[in-house]
Amino acid sequence: MKYAGRLAAVAAIAGVLSLAACGTDDNSNAPAGTSSAAAQGDDTLKGTINAAGSSAQANAIAEWKKNFQSQNSGVSINYQPSGSGAGVQSFIQGTVAFAGSDSALNDEKGEPAQADARCKTGKAIDLPMVTGPVAVVYNLPGVDGLQLSPKTIGGIFNSKITKWDDPAIKADNPDAKLPSTAIQAFHRSDESGTSDNFTKFLKATAEWPYEPAKAWPAEAQGQGAKGSDGIASALKGTEGAISYVELSFAENSQLQKAKVANGSGEFVELTPESAAKTVEAAEIVGTGNDLKLKIDYATKAAGAYPIVLVTYEITCEKGLSADDSKLVKSFLTYTASDEGQQALTSLGYAPLPTSLVTKVRTAIEAIS
Repeated sequence: MKYAGRLAAVAAIAGVLSLAACGTDDNSNAPAGTSSAAAQGDDTLKGTINAAGSSAQANAIAEWKKNFQSQNSGVSINYQPSGSGAGVQSFIQGTVAFAGSDSALNDEKGEPAQADARCKTGKAIDLPMVTGPVAVVYNLPGVDGLQLSPKTIGGIFNSKITKWDDPAIKADNPDAKLPSTAIQAFHRSDESGTSDNFTKFLKATAEWPYEPAKAWPAEAQGQGAKGSDGIASALKGTEGAISYVELSFAENSQLQKAKVANGSGEFVELTPESAAKTVEAAEIVGTGNDLKLKIDYATKAAGAYPIVLVTYEITCEKGLSADDSKLVKSFLTYTASDEGQQALTSLGYAPLPTSLVTKVRTAIEAIS
């Protein structure tokens, strides 16, 4: 998709999400310092923010970093897109001030307790910051508009469906001319929140036999590639390949995107509007200023594209050093501001719904 088309498409999701937010576009009741004007520079801010994690949000962080540092010349932001799992562990170990993650802290792994212990005097909080729809991408010349049901996707990524002319794929695409090319399924080789969300989708919809996790299950086999950039590169260079990657990387690399069936069996193209219909149904399941979300991957809403993720920034509500606390609070205030959220619209991401971003701003105000 060309830049202008991508800008128009992603700008559309901002409007859809805002309308779905059960509120008004007037953020006059939001915490101070969230408007574009209020996000301007502070000459007193100095120091370095060390952060790591999600490669899915790397393009967003890069844009925010550029804009924030231009307004705050005394601040340096060092973000390593090491993957969500590595980022969370770095945060727990105290080597970064915040972690980017495509999934919230995992209760079953004991991550909230470990992160709280790292924060010492406070608790760790999950702050949703941007919507990143997940595309099922493929490289199959001559086959456009591929349709895949969740069960078929599960069979492909569990190495049960190995040829593109398999009867299951033919059933999803009765009018397509499918070659007998071998399927090469790529997954993330590093621990990834994108894998976590993708396998949650498979578990909820496709009789996936493995537990969702940031680490790809070895039993499912397939080929690994590191990071979202690695997946995009592998797809472009491998005919017959299929994988999953965030919309921004799919569009930047001009990858073919499959239509995916939702809970009602409707094959839905990934568009800003179709992703928004799934995001608007998400529930906040965290408590207090912890804004962990629950997404319905089996949504039956008409026209809803079912595979979406929300990327989080994970940090301490209280317990960072005084210097880190001030810098992180200032940077996250910018990312959640009107200016910061609007900066996403040309990158293949989507701003948060109005009702949710207001809660995020309130949580950021509590950081101390």
